[in-house]
Amino acid sequence: MAGCAARAPPGSEARLSLATFLLGASVLALPLLTRAGLQGRTGLALYVAGLNALLLLLYRPPRYQVQAGGGRRGPAGRAAVRLARRVGTFLPGPAVASHARALHPRVQVAGGDPLSPGSGALHPRSGLLNCSLCSSAAIRACFLGFVFGCGTLLSFSQSSWSHFGWYMCSLSLFHYSEYLVTAVNNPKSLSLDSFLLNHSLEYTVAALSSWLEFTLENIFWPELKQITWLSVTGLLMVVFGECLRKAAMFTAGSNFNHVVQNEKSDTHTLVTSGVYAWFRHPSYVGWFYWSIGTQVMLCNPICGVSYALTVWRFFRDRTEEEEISLIHFFGEEYLEYKKRVPTGLPFIKGVKVDL
Repeated sequence: MAGCAARAPPGSEARLSLATFLLGASVLALPLLTRAGLQGRTGLALYVAGLNALLLLLYRPPRYQVQAGGGRRGPAGRAAVRLARRVGTFLPGPAVASHARALHPRVQVAGGDPLSPGSGALHPRSGLLNCSLCSSAAIRACFLGFVFGCGTLLSFSQSSWSHFGWYMCSLSLFHYSEYLVTAVNNPKSLSLDSFLLNHSLEYTVAALSSWLEFTLENIFWPELKQITWLSVTGLLMVVFGECLRKAAMFTAGSNFNHVVQNEKSDTHTLVTSGVYAWFRHPSYVGWFYWSIGTQVMLCNPICGVSYALTVWRFFRDRTEEEEISLIHFFGEEYLEYKKRVPTGLPFIKGVKVDL
């Protein structure tokens, strides 16, 4: 994870995010508090207080100190020590780094790119994860867990919003699992962007549009949202898409990245086994059916059609862009693979190659 301390133990990001996701999902226990005789507001207050207390116990921001080569601190080390004592408890690593640069040009921060060659290095005393990135990931994971828990409660309610609860569970689990699988599978490429919460403006607008359509149709045509067999069909599409995408991520291992790579690294290999023997782009196929399935689940006719057209155009362009890089990386090997295996996306054949 970019910005982590050099001594952070392997898998720390995954374990911390999982713990905070489950902590957020503990909202499922809220009905138990009300059944125990507590009033609704009292139970909610106790839950929020307990959640914050557990977060504080689970994640304690590290304080920064300086380790200088040879055990003796030069001017850079002494300057960084003064800085760490003054602001290290309050500022995240990047902020400490920028202030340290101003104090002395030879200071560098452990776990990040060196500011310039030198002997001073700021790092957490306990070897924990970088304060800023770690806390930001924990907050996102806890929020997604909270949404998952609320969606579960809504799913079992006897209201016209129960299918929206299915959607909340599907959406939160998708975004959290993107981060978790990346943390386990390819931690070198892990960042806050791995949640895909800030995928694009278009993605955000599409999500908001689906929420708005469901709300309006549920108010004016509630019977439209009670087509259970259609919602179940959408749920099956979502489960299929989610499983296929995560299978693709695990199969590809460190070769999987959320960003299309334009330069081949030494570790890049062409993966043709597992789900990649069925489709050339199984992760895109999974996301394609997952996104359309969410709208079928919500019984959203307008967003259902617009989602299908939009994601089809997106993945048509995305596969062509990616296959140009893959042909450049692997040459004839990829061309042979391309002839054998389809993309898996309807009416999308990938980039055309003139031989």
